[in-house]
Amino acid sequence: MSDQSLNARFIDVHVLQTVPFANLNRDDTNSVKTVQYGSVLRTRVSSQCWKRAVRGEFEQRIGQTALRTRRLGERVTRMLTDERSWPQDLAARAGAHVAVASGIKFELEQQDKQVQVNKVIGNAMVYVPDTAVAELADLASEHREELEKAKDIKKSADKSCLPKDRVAAVLRSRNGVINLFGRMLAEVDNAGVDGAVQVAHAMTTHQTDVEIDYFSAVDDVTQAWKDSTGSGHMGHAEFSAGTFYRYATLDLAELAANLADDHAAVRELTEAFLQSFVVSVPQAKKNSTAPHTPPDLIHLSVRADRPLSLAAAFESPVQPASEGGYAAVSRRVLAEYAEAVHTFMGTDGILFTGWTGLDAKDHSGLGDRQKSLAGLVTAALGAAFGTGAAA
Repeated sequence: MSDQSLNARFIDVHVLQTVPFANLNRDDTNSVKTVQYGSVLRTRVSSQCWKRAVRGEFEQRIGQTALRTRRLGERVTRMLTDERSWPQDLAARAGAHVAVASGIKFELEQQDKQVQVNKVIGNAMVYVPDTAVAELADLASEHREELEKAKDIKKSADKSCLPKDRVAAVLRSRNGVINLFGRMLAEVDNAGVDGAVQVAHAMTTHQTDVEIDYFSAVDDVTQAWKDSTGSGHMGHAEFSAGTFYRYATLDLAELAANLADDHAAVRELTEAFLQSFVVSVPQAKKNSTAPHTPPDLIHLSVRADRPLSLAAAFESPVQPASEGGYAAVSRRVLAEYAEAVHTFMGTDGILFTGWTGLDAKDHSGLGDRQKSLAGLVTAALGAAFGTGAAA
């Protein structure tokens, strides 16, 4: 338990970010994802897509990772063979018994011809700290004698020789990643964790056109032999460009509940999340587009009442400036809308508002300007945790 106070309930994160020719998030036909909003078509990046990019950055910052998989048993098998020198057939049997002991319904994959043991594939994804694999491997090691005598898993009615309660305890384990992002696992009692983060789908502040990019690839061999003309491969892909509005809110009370009111841990994870959300970019087609742009503007709002998205600022699509471009106009529109909302709804629940960005203009509707992202995050945390005055 920390003696550090928690003054706020939510921290809202608003980001404007201009992305050039790219396809950050594709649908099942490899097309750019879009949304019809304000009677025009916008480019969209799903919340799941950007959240995964955030999670990857977040894991690096806190030094913890989580594993989402249907093949937990196989992962245990690989650890037993690669790191603990178990025979392949025994390790595969142990992995299958781990999967069955989880209590999650499963399917049997075709038997490995080299190792006469069926692979068990769970019908539900488990989401556990990556340390869970070693813990389950340790459990298998404890029961190695029983596993050596046990039968291979051949049908769903087979029973595991491993203790189900201990396997379930591992599946219920958490780390900072799961405490922040949450976990849905109905198949294991008390394994669910309410996520403290809510992330909106990112969308452009303006109308966008999806462009078709035709491409071809040269066959180096035929080119060298000069016995053929034309390309070795042809195709097309979709791309778009624009200024995105991104929004997320962090429920500090929910995060504190997940962390047993350890406010020092809440603050640490909050800081890591704010930094991660701002700097992350989905990596789809990164080798052919390199869409690694910084945000144009970041606005943080620390609130004691309720979260508040400013997406409606762009319900009327932004029109380009006279000299071209949407970024500067989007920043102005966001600041004006935020000021109007605060006037309309009041500011009693706001503990801090501030912003930072590339723009030298004054956007007073977003609060006081901070010189850097680090300064903005520090000021917001000070207001949220009672260690600094609100701006």
